[in-house]
Amino acid sequence: MTTELQTPILRLGRRSDSPEIDLAPLQGLWPVEMYLKLTEHTNQLIEFTDGEVEILSMPTRRHQRMLAWLYEMFIAHRRPLGGEVLFSAFRLQSRPGKFREPDLLLLRDANDPRNQDAFWLGADLVVEIVSPDDPERDTVTKRADYAEAGIPEYWIVNPLDATITVLALDGAAYAEHGVFARGALATSLLLDGFGVSVDEVFDAA
Repeated sequence: MTTELQTPILRLGRRSDSPEIDLAPLQGLWPVEMYLKLTEHTNQLIEFTDGEVEILSMPTRRHQRMLAWLYEMFIAHRRPLGGEVLFSAFRLQSRPGKFREPDLLLLRDANDPRNQDAFWLGADLVVEIVSPDDPERDTVTKRADYAEAGIPEYWIVNPLDATITVLALDGAAYAEHGVFARGALATSLLLDGFGVSVDEVFDAA
């Protein structure tokens, strides 16, 4: 996922003359309901943790090309089996008081009660594409967040070293299923028979 901007100013709407709000005075005080309303009135990517909102920078073309390729691979695997696959921007409540917007999120069963229209109440698998601005956000912070949420599998797609790390939940923390480099097939423990070519992911960019 892309990293947060330094400015606490948020523009509501797409037009250059759309109203702006300064987020700083309310940091730590935002109720969930205000966060949800806020994200419905802007195309900006925003995440939320215990009363604080985090504005994320817009993804690059390279990022979006990799995401589009991965989405096609995951949906080709899951849709025939009745699963659901979505991509950013879409909200995931990882726990009460915390919302993330993974690059890609998956449920094995489309009828899973966590599959809500406004946001999901959990996921079986999430994918993040590492931003060069703040790699630790995806490799460390969100690794802990998604483990806390009990998400069984987390894929970290890292363009900085051309690797895909597949993490499987082991108790309360993730263990590495594999760190897959170019020339390898990144595989899933959760999805039987599913794998993607590391070369094809990064070449898609």
